[in-house]
Amino acid sequence: MNPSCVKNVRINPYIERESSQIKPHVPFRASSNHCHHTWAKTYHSFPELYIQPHSTEEIRKIINLAQRCRRRVVVVGCGHSPSDLTCTSSWMVNLDHYNKILDLDRRSNRVTMQAGIRLYDLVARLEENGLAMPNIGSIDNQSIAGAFATATHGSSTRHGLLSQSVLSLKILIADGREVLCSPDQHPDLFSAALVSLGALGIITEVIFQAVPAFRIQWSQSLHPLEDIICEWERGLWTQTEFTRIWWLPYKKKAVKWRADKTEEDICLPPSNGWTGTLGFHTYHTLLYISTWFPRILPALESFVLNVQYGFTHDGAQATAVQEGQSGLLMNCLYSQFVNEWAIPLEKGPEALTRLSAWLHGDQATSRIPYDLDGIYVHAPIEVRVTDTSTNAGTRPYLDNTVPDGPTLYLNATLYRPYNTEPPCRKRYYEAFEWLMKELGGRPHWAKNFSTVTKDEIQSMYPKMGEWLRVREEVDPDGTFVGDWHRRHILPDRGEVPLRLEETASRVERAKTGGLNWFGQLPVKRSSLHSSAESFDMVHQSDVVKCSTLPIDMSETEEQR
Repeated sequence: MNPSCVKNVRINPYIERESSQIKPHVPFRASSNHCHHTWAKTYHSFPELYIQPHSTEEIRKIINLAQRCRRRVVVVGCGHSPSDLTCTSSWMVNLDHYNKILDLDRRSNRVTMQAGIRLYDLVARLEENGLAMPNIGSIDNQSIAGAFATATHGSSTRHGLLSQSVLSLKILIADGREVLCSPDQHPDLFSAALVSLGALGIITEVIFQAVPAFRIQWSQSLHPLEDIICEWERGLWTQTEFTRIWWLPYKKKAVKWRADKTEEDICLPPSNGWTGTLGFHTYHTLLYISTWFPRILPALESFVLNVQYGFTHDGAQATAVQEGQSGLLMNCLYSQFVNEWAIPLEKGPEALTRLSAWLHGDQATSRIPYDLDGIYVHAPIEVRVTDTSTNAGTRPYLDNTVPDGPTLYLNATLYRPYNTEPPCRKRYYEAFEWLMKELGGRPHWAKNFSTVTKDEIQSMYPKMGEWLRVREEVDPDGTFVGDWHRRHILPDRGEVPLRLEETASRVERAKTGGLNWFGQLPVKRSSLHSSAESFDMVHQSDVVKCSTLPIDMSETEEQR
């Protein structure tokens, strides 16, 4: 049976019984027929329960019940990460109904909010009160907690990570306590939780430093790549508050986008038929065709310039005035793989020059030891920047930016037209990641990096040991630990996972594209010391039945 076709599967009676014994007046809003997928539909998973709490007490009940029933807990928002970070066959928690603004101090511009609020809702509420976020990434679909938990950023040398504006937060940890942490209270937990990767607990509340609302006046123009490189050290990234580059590698050209705050009246960007629905679907179809005939991709870059940017020649320019938050967003267009790395800003010209040389067959200049034959890539390659080195606040333990100067981000995007797989992804990303590692890079936590070993990641983060120590202290049984965490950052434990740690049992190709992910929990307890183990003796026989997750929802239906 196709797991996605199972409907109205009854909740495990053991879970229902245990739920009735933990504060029965507190709702447990769970359903058992949810199919989760990432925004890009790169991964699909089928959680045993999909839970949408409305209050802190409901979240606490979920954690306590998960301990009793031996289940892992995964929190998911919009699923924008294209990796398997949020995949689970256990319990998936969504905080879309835990999304209120709790307090807004107009004197200090500090905003207290529940952690499930989506950025687009937060932006709208701030705008109603004459406020804004200081900076924002390319999209606003994420929840506030999910965005900073994966080191989300925008593109400005005057701003750092989104977490730079988080003044304090509350997090519910595995023993059910809600802990307030800040630079002054539980500072180690605060440093770990600012980029938590979902492995510490459930962030429940955030105090955020907003700024007065602003408009931006932006311009974008088309230039030869060599002009961009020549301008690199002459104010390219510092002349305006916000700057980003979209590089078209086969044409050796780049679109330069710059913006500053302004008091000018709103003046929306120009549009034509190609920059709307017609161009969107035409380009999507051409990308689909390129899956079988990738040699057409270099020629498609001219189409990209016209459809996405409205440009036909060097020096072409467009300008607009928009509200700051909407003007900083970007249309991601289609399902995609994204592989973004952070490197020192001064290494940017070398990175662009060598990657450009490799894509044009110049092995001597590129010095990238991978064969180019048959590899064709999508455009544009996104180039962005931040600077966290000037931030006097708390630096997250897993901050992937450069600590002593500006950081450059290179994002090698490959589209998945109509959910088909680009044929060149494996070798392209191997070559791209090899170059990034040679230039001292670190991968974006929420993206599709694939060749980085656990030892390499450990060496990239001097504070990784501190993060691991805090994680072990707040979640010793692995209530929030999954296969992604063990594969990339947690120390090897051989054949003995943590008591509640979920591992991948199988990953298989989905009929509709992407991968179906199935997980399992340990069969036997690795320890009996946890204070959260509160099964009554009469329920000891139930523990075995609850100890492993079925790997297929059809099996669950038969068992129940």
